[in-house]
Amino acid sequence: MRVKRSRAAVLLLLLPCVAWTQESDERSIPPEQEESPAIESLEEANPTVEQETAEPAMRPSPRQWHYLTRLEATTWALLPRMGVGHDEGFAQVETTFIIDGGAEFGVNVGAPVRLRLWGGGERASVVRTEDWDTLSDWGQLVRGLKLGSDTGPLAVWFGGLENYSLLSGHLVRRYSNRTNPDYHPAGGFLLGTMGPLYTDAFVSDVLGARLMGAEFSLDLEQVFFGQSRELACYTLALSAVHDWGHAGGRAPSLTLAHLDAMVVFLVRPTYEASVSAGWGGRPGEGGAWGAVVGAGLDVLTSTLDMKLRLEGRRQHGGFRQGVFGPDYELARFRAAGADGMPLADAPFPDGYSLYAEAEVGWDAVSYGGLQKHLKLSLGAEVFTWGRFDVDGRVAVQLFRRNLELSVKGLGVGMGQPGARYLGAAEVRWRFLGGKLYAMGTAGTLLFPEAEGTLRPGAFASVGLGVDNAR
Repeated sequence: MRVKRSRAAVLLLLLPCVAWTQESDERSIPPEQEESPAIESLEEANPTVEQETAEPAMRPSPRQWHYLTRLEATTWALLPRMGVGHDEGFAQVETTFIIDGGAEFGVNVGAPVRLRLWGGGERASVVRTEDWDTLSDWGQLVRGLKLGSDTGPLAVWFGGLENYSLLSGHLVRRYSNRTNPDYHPAGGFLLGTMGPLYTDAFVSDVLGARLMGAEFSLDLEQVFFGQSRELACYTLALSAVHDWGHAGGRAPSLTLAHLDAMVVFLVRPTYEASVSAGWGGRPGEGGAWGAVVGAGLDVLTSTLDMKLRLEGRRQHGGFRQGVFGPDYELARFRAAGADGMPLADAPFPDGYSLYAEAEVGWDAVSYGGLQKHLKLSLGAEVFTWGRFDVDGRVAVQLFRRNLELSVKGLGVGMGQPGARYLGAAEVRWRFLGGKLYAMGTAGTLLFPEAEGTLRPGAFASVGLGVDNAR
C-alpha cells in the first residue's frame, strides 16, 4: 500500500471501460489515472466485465491473455470563448486495439483521426494539422505499453501520463503531459529495485527533449539491519527533475531537487499510517528553497482503496512544492496570475501553505480489478497570502455499470488576479448488451500560442462506439 507499491494498478490499466476526454482521442492509461487534454482523459479498464453476481472464484486467471477492439465515430467541435478564435467542426473516427497479457505485459494502440467538416479557412487541411504536426504527436499512437511488474526487479511503462506523481510527489504531483490540447506526447516511467534501493524515473515525452526526472529511495532499515518483514518503513529519498523546454513549444528550462525522509509508524492488515519531512531547492538559485512536513493514511480493503495526505509547506525565494503539477503544461508558457510570465520566471511570494489530497476507489461488488463504482481524486492547496489551487475528478458507474458519468475540474490561482479555470464532463451509456454505447462530452480548453499567450476555447462531442468489452 506504500508509495512504491501504488504503481501496480497503473501497469495493469489497459482495457478502457470509462473514458472521459476533452477530446476523446487521448486514450492514455496513466499512473493511477485517467487522461485529459482539456485537462485530459479518464480511462479505466478490466479485461473482462463480469456480472455483478459473479463469484470471485469465477475471475479469469491474471496469466490469461485477453484482447479488446473498439471503434468510435463522433462529431468534435471547437468553439471560441470570450470572443477569441473561430468555430471548427470535425468528424472523428477512433480505433483501439488492446492486448492484455497479465501482470507483466500489455499493449494499447490506436489512432484518432479528425476529418474537417467546417471552419479553419480556405487553406485548412482535411485532417486537423495540430494533431500530427510534430514528432511528439506521433506518440499518441501508443496509449499504453507495459513490460514487467512493480512486484519484480524492473518494470517499464510507455503511454500518456495523467495524475502522475514521482514517489514522494514533492516535485511532480498529479502531473498530466497532455493538458496542452495540441501536444500529444507519449511519456514513460521505469520502476526498479536493487536490494534496499528503489528507483522511479520518468520522461514526459519519449520523442522530445522535455521533462525528465528520477527519485531514489533507500530503505534504511534494510541497510542497517537486513531484510525485514515490513519493507520501506524507514526511507530516505532524493529526487531531481529537469525540463529542457524544447518539445511541445519552446519555454524556459527549469531544474528542481528535493530530499525526503518518511517513517511508516503504524502497519495493520487493512491500513497503514506514515509521517514525512523534506527540503527542496532550485540548484544554482541561492535562497530558493522550501520545506514540508506531512502525514499520510493508506486504507485497502476488499471494496475500498483510499489514500489520504495532509502537508504543511513553506515556500521561499520563488521555490514551491508540486511545481510540475496538473497545470504545468500550460504554466510553462504562462503561469496563472497577473504577471503573464512563464512559470520558470514568474515570481512566487514567500509564505506557507496547507496541502490536502485524497484518492478514493470504492466498489460495491469488489471485482479486485480496476472497475470501480466510484473513483474520486482531489488535491487542494491554500496559501497564507490568499491563493487557492484545486484540481479533481470523479467518475461513477450506475445501473449495473451501463451508465458512466465523469466530471473533472481545475482551478489555479483562485483568489488572485489572473486565476485559471478548466473543466470537462462526459456521459457514456451502454445498451444492446453493453457492446454498443452512446457518449457525449464537453468542456473548456486553453491553447498555447507562439507569443506565450493562452487562447481560450471550448469543445463538445457526441457519437457512438462499439467494442467487445462485454
